Amino acid sequence: MADLITPQVSDRICKHMNEDHADAVALYARVYGNTPAATQAKMQSIDPEGMTLTVQVNGTATPVRIQFDHVLQDSEDAHQTLIAMVKQARQQRQE
Repeated sequence: MADLITPQVSDRICKHMNEDHADAVALYARVYGNTPAATQAKMQSIDPEGMTLTVQVNGTATPVRIQFDHVLQDSEDAHQTLIAMVKQARQQRQE
């Protein structure tokens, strides 16, 4: 069963994304956060409405908020949404 997105679940998701999918987090920043010059990004938090990243642009850390296209129901919805977003972002960058 999937977990509601509590602060503890947010921390778990962020840790996983930052450690195992840093390239995807940077891609979220470039495509959805309108920071195409981002060299790296770190997911700080995730909640049902969006995610907050710290993005490195020209050596400066900038907070970026990315809204989801729907309100997340639980951690499984977050998982599926993050996967769909990275697939869409990769596709957009190839066009």
